[in-house]
Amino acid sequence: MRPFTASDVITVWELGQRLHPLERAILLLSFAYPHQSQQQLAMLSVGQRDRRLLLLRQMTMGSQLNSVTTCPNCGDRLEFALNISDIYINESLGSSYENKTFQIAAFECQFRLPNSHDLAILTAAQTIEEAYCSLIERCVLQISQAGTPVSWEALPSEIIEQLAQHIGNCDPQAEILLDLDCPNCQHRWQAIFDIVAFFWAELDALARRLLQEVHVLAKAYSWHEAEILSMTATRRQFYLDMVM
Repeated sequence: MRPFTASDVITVWELGQRLHPLERAILLLSFAYPHQSQQQLAMLSVGQRDRRLLLLRQMTMGSQLNSVTTCPNCGDRLEFALNISDIYINESLGSSYENKTFQIAAFECQFRLPNSHDLAILTAAQTIEEAYCSLIERCVLQISQAGTPVSWEALPSEIIEQLAQHIGNCDPQAEILLDLDCPNCQHRWQAIFDIVAFFWAELDALARRLLQEVHVLAKAYSWHEAEILSMTATRRQFYLDMVM
């Protein structure tokens, strides 16, 4: 993995403008892992993908995450900060393509972890139930009872729920829940931390700032964009301070 350069930030931002968030996630990783194809990166489990994005964000912008949300109870604005180490789960899951087995009561279930391709399919679902069934159908590879194949639709609902819970437990980085507390009304709730949306919002702001810096310095010194972006942030700021 390599961190983004200033030029990378501009290029990724430009390429990702019209992409779906799922495609943006793979685009980000393709720049950090230039020797891996986008197809290979899309086959990573969701948790493995997000773990890599967290590391990329840390290498590019540092470990502190500053965020803003709204209290669902009183509507008050809440600012909070956390460290990547607070939400990074250092757990090796083995190969992304490795099938797993789970024994539930008399049923033996073989499954794989959901990946970005699966999430893309789910976006077309009309209801939560449809998305849930689609995910089970795609990720559960085989179910047997005493050696006899069984369709997942024939499983009792409680067995399906246990299986879905187990699949989630096998990829804990895929869903990070933050415990939040509103200082205004003392309301407590949980919110999902979406590294793809968070990182992209930061890159969007950074790209726009870099382009503004290019405009100012190019106008002042007649330098080309590539020359300006190749400078360190410290040197670029030094020239900006003199211009301003």
